[in-house]
Amino acid sequence: MPSDITGTEILEEDRTTGKKAFRFVKGPIFANIVLADEINRTPPKTQSALLQAMQEHEVSMSGTTFRLEEPFFVLATQNPIEQEGTYPLPEAQLDRFMFNLWIDYPSKEEEDQIIRSTTSDFEPELKHVLNAKKINAFQKLVRRVPVADIVVDYAVRLARRTRPGEPDAPQFIRDWVSWGAGPRASQYLILAAKSRCILNGRTTPEIDDVKQSAVPVLRHRIITNFNAEAEGIDTLTIIKKLLGKG
Repeated sequence: MPSDITGTEILEEDRTTGKKAFRFVKGPIFANIVLADEINRTPPKTQSALLQAMQEHEVSMSGTTFRLEEPFFVLATQNPIEQEGTYPLPEAQLDRFMFNLWIDYPSKEEEDQIIRSTTSDFEPELKHVLNAKKINAFQKLVRRVPVADIVVDYAVRLARRTRPGEPDAPQFIRDWVSWGAGPRASQYLILAAKSRCILNGRTTPEIDDVKQSAVPVLRHRIITNFNAEAEGIDTLTIIKKLLGKG
C-alpha cells in the first residue's frame, strides 16, 4: 500500500491523561538513498506514492507536509524478461528518473570475481567515504558549473527533436514516435553534461558531454508507436539515429 512507502498514522493513548491522538510514523521513503527493487511489481497506486517524494522531496499526510532530508534520491530496478504480475510505470513517474541504465550480463572476469566472492567466506568491509554534507556540497557545485549558450541550445534542440509535433522533427521521429521527451530531458541533459565535465577534470561542459548523456537520459522518455514496434525499432535506435543528425 502507499502508506507502506510514505508512512502511516497510528492512534496513541496518553496513559496519564487518557487522551488519544494520532502520531505519524515515517515510512522507508524517509532516507537518503531509497532502493525500490523491481519497482514494477508494486501496483500503480503504490508507485504513485513516490511521485511527490521524487519531485518535491517531501511527503504530505493529513494536511501536514514533511520535508525529506537531503541528499535524497531514488534508485529502482526492473527485470526486463519476466513480466507476469507486473505493472508498467506511468510516463509521469518514469520522467522523474534522471537516468535509465541498462545492465547487461557481466564480463567473464567480472563473473569470476562475483562467483569467487559470493561462494566463499569473504565479508566486505564498508568504509566511510562521504557524508551527507559533502554530497550536498558536490550537488551544489554541479549547478554552479557555467555552461555555454551553444551547449544549452544543443540540449534543448535535441530534446525537442524527439517530439513528432515539432516543425524541425526528423521524418523518422514522425514515423516512429508517439510522444517525445519533455523539458525535464533538457534539464537532465545539461546536469549530466555538467557532472561529466567535472568528473573528467574540465570546468565547463561541451556538446560531446550532452551527446554522451543522451542515451540514459532519453531512453525512457521516448514512447514509440505501433509502426516502430512492427519494424522492430526501439528507443535506443531512435536516439542513435537522432544523434547522427546532430
